[in-house]
Amino acid sequence: MAEPIDSVLVVFNPGSTGDADVLAEQLRDELGAARPELAVRLVPTEYAGHARVIAREAASAGGRPLIVSASGDGGYNEVVNGIMDVPGTDASAAVLAAGNANDHDRVTARRPLAEAILDGRPEPMDLLEMHRDDDPPHYAHSYIGFGLTPVVALQIEKGGKGSIREVITTVRAFWAFTPFEVEFSRGDRRRIDNLVFANIGEMAKVAELSATSRPDDGRFEVVLLEHRPKWKQLWVAARAAFSGLGRQPATSDFRFTACGPMPVQIDGEVDEVAGGTAIRVRCAAGALNVVR
Repeated sequence: MAEPIDSVLVVFNPGSTGDADVLAEQLRDELGAARPELAVRLVPTEYAGHARVIAREAASAGGRPLIVSASGDGGYNEVVNGIMDVPGTDASAAVLAAGNANDHDRVTARRPLAEAILDGRPEPMDLLEMHRDDDPPHYAHSYIGFGLTPVVALQIEKGGKGSIREVITTVRAFWAFTPFEVEFSRGDRRRIDNLVFANIGEMAKVAELSATSRPDDGRFEVVLLEHRPKWKQLWVAARAAFSGLGRQPATSDFRFTACGPMPVQIDGEVDEVAGGTAIRVRCAAGALNVVR
């Protein structure tokens, strides 16, 4: 385990639809009552991507700060990448769930965050490290998805979050979806509905991707669904929601090429991959110290 933290920085979006600001203040007050000597500071974000800048600056300042993201999975991803921008830092990370899905917190948290901060030391956790061609890596704490997963997420962002709206949007995106083509090795091209690399076993609040996934085992699960008729896709989705997909193959390194443009979802945030891009996903074992 790493050395105990010496300060806490809570990053939150004051304009979020959740109650990130209230939760951040509650955490500060709870820590202050229990350990008045522990410096706790709240820092609001001002624009998209600002959490990464704040985390990078805090990780570069020295000491052993704990950088808490009061957010959902996407905001926490910014903090994680900000810390990873600083090689050799002694900063650690934690998430205070304040988003829509909160997959990472739901799966990995062992106790209330204030208790974990007061009682525990940071411990290493794996990250997913994604490279596009020769670009610098982007890290994910939970999952990276290609195919149907980001298509649905993108439509939800456009149509609005909320249980009923999400269901309607998901159904529409599902029926309009067309498969993507990827190349796994020279000449081995396949049409896929979904390709998910998972550092945790659940996503999207209800889907269980793997019964054996752990965020600290030096591997990630690969959920590959080749193109199939819509009714078979529905069957797989129902299995994931009600009984889980069971054991999935795991690896520490996976490579493929996007044959055409395709969306990618990284910890809840959607981006685009250009056609012809070579993708490598590897496990960065124990790359991040966390409190959970």
